[in-house]
Amino acid sequence: MSMRRRLLLAGVMAPMATAMPGLARAGAQVEEPLADSVRGALSAAIANSAPPRPAFDTIDARLAYLRWLGAMSTRLQRRKAEHITRVEFLETLWYESKRAGLEPALVLGLVQVESGFRKYAISSAGARGYMQVMPFWTRLIGDGDPASLFHMQTNLRFGCVILRHYLEVERGDMFMALGRYNGSRGRAPYPNAVFGARKAWLHPDG
Repeated sequence: MSMRRRLLLAGVMAPMATAMPGLARAGAQVEEPLADSVRGALSAAIANSAPPRPAFDTIDARLAYLRWLGAMSTRLQRRKAEHITRVEFLETLWYESKRAGLEPALVLGLVQVESGFRKYAISSAGARGYMQVMPFWTRLIGDGDPASLFHMQTNLRFGCVILRHYLEVERGDMFMALGRYNGSRGRAPYPNAVFGARKAWLHPDG
């Protein structure tokens, strides 16, 4: 193919690529053997699908949460215009992050890098949804239905539980855990991208 033809083809394909909002460019988790005890623990962590209803010990804790929710809603408005959808997403992400012992700002940064906050994003490797979870996880620790990964809470639940699992495997090293989550363990671009995106979502009450 001539250089002129390649340039013409690139000019045609570029608008098409930007018109495909469901496609994600992130990597994907690599399927690895799981010990029965680990599989059982992860399955149990996934199983409880109760709606995200946070509980607070004090009024101050609840007020801090509401301040966080308001601030994050304002920051996310450009990406999710509908107020109810945006708040529901943030409430669920906060709940699932805290449930897994993760920082909400980090999880927001990961979602930004992985899917650009697109619920139905699909990567070239087949990873799905907000947190780009690979379908094999539904077989390993879920109900075997990959379509469930397009359900908001299910996707966030899987993503947070998987990242927590990788963090434990890597003995608390978030850099390595993020690399493992992305399928690029030991390489800097992906963890650095998530850490960079995290900065936009930091909040004193988060």
